[in-house]
This record gives sequence, C-alpha cells and structure tokens, in this order.
Amino acid sequence: MPSSTASITPGLPSFLRTLKTSPVESSIEQFISLLKRRQIRNSRPCALATTQLLLRVVADFKGRDVAKLMARIRHVGQRLTAAQPREMAVGNIVRRVLGLVREVVEDDNEGDTPAMSEAGQSPPSNDVHQRPGLTSSISTFSPLKHGATQPTSPGEHHAQSLGESTFTHDDSSVHRPPLIGSHTSYAQPNAPIVTSLFGLFSHPSAPSPTSTPTGHSSPSMKPLTHTNLAMSELTLNDKAGTKDIKADVIEGIREILDELDQCTEQIAGYALEHIHADEIVLVHGSSTTVQKFLLTAARKRKFTVVHVESYPNDHLDTYSTVMNGRKKPGTSSGSAIDDEEESVDDMRFKPLTSAGISVILIPDAAVFAIMSRVNKVILATHTVLANGGLIASVGARNIAQAARAHQTPVVVLSGVYKLSPLYPFDTEELVEYGDSSRVLPYEDGKGVDGMEVVNPINDYVEAGLVDLYITNLGGHAPSYLYRIVADHYHVEDVNL
Repeated sequence: MPSSTASITPGLPSFLRTLKTSPVESSIEQFISLLKRRQIRNSRPCALATTQLLLRVVADFKGRDVAKLMARIRHVGQRLTAAQPREMAVGNIVRRVLGLVREVVEDDNEGDTPAMSEAGQSPPSNDVHQRPGLTSSISTFSPLKHGATQPTSPGEHHAQSLGESTFTHDDSSVHRPPLIGSHTSYAQPNAPIVTSLFGLFSHPSAPSPTSTPTGHSSPSMKPLTHTNLAMSELTLNDKAGTKDIKADVIEGIREILDELDQCTEQIAGYALEHIHADEIVLVHGSSTTVQKFLLTAARKRKFTVVHVESYPNDHLDTYSTVMNGRKKPGTSSGSAIDDEEESVDDMRFKPLTSAGISVILIPDAAVFAIMSRVNKVILATHTVLANGGLIASVGARNIAQAARAHQTPVVVLSGVYKLSPLYPFDTEELVEYGDSSRVLPYEDGKGVDGMEVVNPINDYVEAGLVDLYITNLGGHAPSYLYRIVADHYHVEDVNL
C-alpha cells in the first residue's frame, strides 16, 4: 500500500512516466501545475523535466517550417518560465534548445556562402596586404565584434584607425596622412580627409574613417547578427521549409540530456586539482554534487570537512548526508541546492567518514569563529547569473562574507545548465521565502500575532565574494562567465 501511494505522488518521477503516453498539451499543463505547486523544484529536476518535455514537443511538431518550430518552442518556454520565474534552469534549457535550432539551420546553409558575391559583395582579393577576415568565433557579446572592420579594397591601404600608419607594397618610406585643410596650410588639395582631434567638433557631418562599416554593428546600437553567429528571424523565415531538421534538433536535445547525466561526474573529475592533503574544507548544505566532489578527492587525499548544518531548511538532509551519504528519503526540506531527485537518480553515496575523512558538523552561528582555520570553502548553487553572482541556499552569503574577511578562497560547483544569461537588476526578487513555522513554530511562539517572521530559502551572493567557479567545462573566474554565456546562448533568445 505505501509503495502504490508513493508511485502516484506528483513529482518528477510520475511526470516523466506520464510524459511518454500523455498528449503534449496535457504534459505542458501538468508540468506548469507541478512548477506552481513546487512539486518539481531545484535546478537539476527542473532542467531534466524541461529537456524531456521539449524533446516531446519537437518530436510532435508537424511540418518543416523552422520559424514555426522556434515560435512553438518559444511559446512553451514563455508559459513555463511564467509559471515559476525563480527556477531559471527552465529558461536556460529553453534558450539552449532555441540556439540549437539556429545552429542546425546555420550548419545546413554553410554551403550558401559563395552566393554572397551575387548579392553585391566582391570576392576576397589575393592581395597579400589585404587584411584577413575575422573568424566566426568572435562573440556578439565581445567588444571585438563591435570594433571589427572589413578589409579594404586592393588599391587602398589607408589606416583603419586614427593615428595608424600606412605601409605600401614597395620599399618607399612610411607616409602619414595629411591633416584637414582647414587647420593647416600644407594640406594637399586632393588628399583624403582624415578626422583628427581638432576636427571632431568643427566637422560633425563628415564621415569618419573609423566608423562602423556596412554589415557590422555599433556598440551604441542593437548588434546586427552575423550569418555564422546567429540567424535572425527573417533569415529563418527565408530558409524555412527547405529541409526537415527535426532529426538533428532531437539529437542535440539528447546531447543536452547526456550533459545533465554526466555533469556531476565531470565536476568531480576536477576534485584532485583543488583539494589537497591535510586541508580543512568547509561545505554548506546537502548537495550531492559537493558530496561526489569530496568523495572523489578522498580516494587519494586525506583532509577534514567542516559541514554547516544549514538550519532551518536543510538541516535534516545535512544530518542524513553526513551519516548515510545521501539525504533522507521522503523529506522535502525546501533547500535551494538539492541537485538530485532520489527517486530518479538512485545514487547512494557512502558517507565521508567511511572513506577515512574526518567530518565536523557545526551550526551556522559558528561559521565566523572557525573560518580562520579553514583552507577552502566549497559551495553549491541554485543559479549562476551572467555577472558572476549566484543564488544559493540561505546562509551561503554569510559564509562567503566570513571567508572574504579571513582571505579564504571560495569555490562554487555548478553545471553549465545553471548558468543564466540574465542579470540581477533586482536581487530582492530572486530571494524565495518558505514556511515561517520552521523558524518559529506556532505552538511555541507566544508572540506570533505581534511579529512578522520570515524564512528566506536562498541568498544572493555577489560575484566579488567568489574566487572560482568549477563547471563541467573546467574552472573559470567569475569575470569569464560572460564568455560561457556567449558560447551557449544566442542574443536573440536571451529575452524569451
């Protein structure tokens, strides 16, 4: 009887079972309901459910119109993100699937590049002095994209920027461009006009040689997309109906599923590079990603772990992780960093003590007192934002601030699927609040009616408090995350 009751409990396992047989619209509505009721929560379960749902949406799509397929995926993503905006992993997966469709379209149309000469563009010249073309690996987020210039014509070798010298093909001397005629009497009558500092305000209407050429974007304007970087909606409409790309998109979505399955193992592979012998490592919460990271290092290293109990939302799972190696089945603490769903990923890690590691459990109030003895702080995260900040379980910000005061490095473990292209313009909106009775039970509080008790579930930690991010792609500084965002998300898909 208890097993049958558990099998019909709404959650990720039941949703994945019914997803194979239920209609697509019914599955979308069911997932929206589970998100609103918080019966599917935390980054990895939400990312897994979103990926499986979008796989079904793409497989059920009829037709070969790429624009309609992207509109369908975008519409589903808008409904899912509106149901639970704080679960940013849902929007991250939607954006990655949209970018996957764009990449498939780009790969199918790579052979159309010779047709550019028919549109009025001259083919590249064989002149040795011609500036080589830019590679397509430059991101639209990078300043290099905005400052790029097109090669000059074969007969012209003027400087591309102000103050840049010009070299000719023969052995003649280096010539400097003449100044503007209005400011010197030595200017040649037929010399090309070169903008100088003296003429910036006196000739506002004169075109500058350093202005952005046609086909490139200006930093002050909305960037124009490059054909090898991001396909615009107009281009997708032009290319729609030429080829059925569903098979390639489905294969790409399955690769995202493989990434979700292997993410924890890949992060744990970097453990020996960051945890050394005889160190004291402080961890927070009951994340299985951190647990696997520590167990991998414990195979060849002997160190001490200081485990913060994370009261009042995650302390029961923390006790179970320390004693049994995993969180207690059937508990729902509301923590923001539970990476796994025990009914789906039945990964039972052995406790650290069985691996010969000394584990010390301390309350949250003792963090600052013991931080002077700690060599490294390892935190798990719920979401990583584009500016390098993160959303983690409540108490993580106090730990990071204490580590900064004692000059202790803070390392954050996070999969790439948790990295969001959004910026925290309003940090208060990112904080979720839970059951206040966990802080002050109603039966024990005599003055509950006269006070307001809040129980935040997560904290926002600034990028300046983090020293290193370890993802399934390796270790990265917080200032480098913009590059990972540019590699995984297209500009057109940031705003769903």
